[in-house]
Amino acid sequence: MTTDGDPDQAAGAPADDRTGEKLVELAKRRGYFFQASGAYGGVGGFYTFGPQGAALKGNVEDAWRERFAVAEGNMEIDAPTIMPEPVFEASGHLDTFDDMLVECPDCGESHRADHVVEDDTEYEDAESLPIPEVEEVIAEYELICPDCGAGLAGQAVEPFNLMFATTIGPGDSQPGYLRPETAQGIFVEFPRLKEYARNQLPFGVAQVGRAYRNEISPRRSIIRTREFTQAELEYFVDPEGEEPDIDDVADVDVRLYPAAEQTADDGTVLETTIGEAVDDGTIADPWIAYYLGIAREWYESVGVDMDRFRFRQHLAGERSHYASDCWDAEAELDGNWIELAGFAHRGDYDLSKHDEYSEDRYTIFQQYDEPKTVERAVVDPDMSYLGPEFGADAGAIVDELETLAERDRTAFEGEAVEVDIEGESHEIPVEKTGFAVEERTEAGEHVIPHVIEPSFGVDRLVYTVCHHAYREDEVDGEARTYLALDPKVAPTFVGVFPLQSDDELEATAREIVDELREAGLAVTYDDSGNIGRRYRRQDEVGTPFCVTIDYESLEDDAVTVRERDSTTQKRLPIEELGDTVAALRAGDASFEDL
Repeated sequence: MTTDGDPDQAAGAPADDRTGEKLVELAKRRGYFFQASGAYGGVGGFYTFGPQGAALKGNVEDAWRERFAVAEGNMEIDAPTIMPEPVFEASGHLDTFDDMLVECPDCGESHRADHVVEDDTEYEDAESLPIPEVEEVIAEYELICPDCGAGLAGQAVEPFNLMFATTIGPGDSQPGYLRPETAQGIFVEFPRLKEYARNQLPFGVAQVGRAYRNEISPRRSIIRTREFTQAELEYFVDPEGEEPDIDDVADVDVRLYPAAEQTADDGTVLETTIGEAVDDGTIADPWIAYYLGIAREWYESVGVDMDRFRFRQHLAGERSHYASDCWDAEAELDGNWIELAGFAHRGDYDLSKHDEYSEDRYTIFQQYDEPKTVERAVVDPDMSYLGPEFGADAGAIVDELETLAERDRTAFEGEAVEVDIEGESHEIPVEKTGFAVEERTEAGEHVIPHVIEPSFGVDRLVYTVCHHAYREDEVDGEARTYLALDPKVAPTFVGVFPLQSDDELEATAREIVDELREAGLAVTYDDSGNIGRRYRRQDEVGTPFCVTIDYESLEDDAVTVRERDSTTQKRLPIEELGDTVAALRAGDASFEDL
């Protein structure tokens, strides 16, 4: 057993507060990610993943699918990224999907007002503040434009909708939007998806795909972009159904930052377990607790540093209006905490909205254990009155009356009932609605499921995994930079090198490359430069193992295998190499035990 450097130093250590800056330079140089359309000056908020980055991103996505779709027995779909305008009218995105914009009076640049506040004050969650209060903070602290230094006090803070608009079809085309989240593709298709689930709750639908947000001020590389990848699970549950069995995650250690601790003078992050947090009420919703436990273990498995990881509960002001509770997974990068995922209980908001706006039903029939006699409010409108009185709107009025009777029978207590059709209010005499409350024996009822949503940002996670894996040390007196990526997600698993330019060595190396690729491993072949430089190249892109074929290999049919982090080298028979490396990739063997 040997190393090509000091083993004490070869363990490496994270760099300094400039890790992010160094990582961005490494990412561009080694093909992880870089600003898109550079030949045309680049466009802010759009990035291209190079060969290494695309492979790493794909491995992360595959790992997510394996854990949150396959292992949990959830189905996966792939919905379009462009959807018609009515979808987003129903979802509320056209009215409420806004960020706060402030424009510099001198240079004209637009900035997210909450980011300006957070960067130069003690406010950590300015996004949760109302616009008038943000304007007051900007004035009180005399905040300035990040680009030119001009004062922003007195400048209006305006809401800015983040949706990308487009058109569908030629001529008088239909307005549409690029989806700002993958979730709506799942919600819209619920009436068909419930059939695939045999109308049985609970069931989950996963999706990994692109989303688009016209960010005011994209920043920090791929952390905040205008086009990004989400991995989302929408888990549909019976609002009156059973809670999850959290025994499998009860003992998972977590660091929690509840809302109460965030607002307390001496608030702190709590070190606890999922089970304890549920028992003491820190996490009120068992479904959210279940997915926090799964996510914590999964994040660690793909290489997130758990010493720089926590779950933070949303404050009341920042929580979406439809969410009864929401927690973010956060990672620390260069002294800042960034959101990696959100875990929300969305209630029945989404399905109720699409049930109201669309022409389909977003309910599931839940059969009772025994038939029940229940009271139901019904209407039987007098069409001889509605037809002549309201013409083409009569059918829509009937639909609204039926919906209103189900939801609010008190609306029929007066002499007239009011319904709204496309923004126009109509009054209908109650006697013409045929309203009545009847007793019925029913075998079950139609319920609108509630939604539990774990939503993961893939691009941010790729950045975090690289950032947390970034190391600097010395090997043989020479500075070395490497990415200590977990083998599960490393873009290349094995580098294969002939020691020198020699036909026989190269032929043997090529045979080994073919064998390892046939075993399903990501392999790179490199015969350029001295062996030390080749090691450094693979270290920098995070390749866990390198195989060197030397002249002894031609005699003893063995090769030198080098482990990235420790630089330890071991000699292995060629005939055992494929099985051994595959076992290392699967986690069934460790390099130390070879």
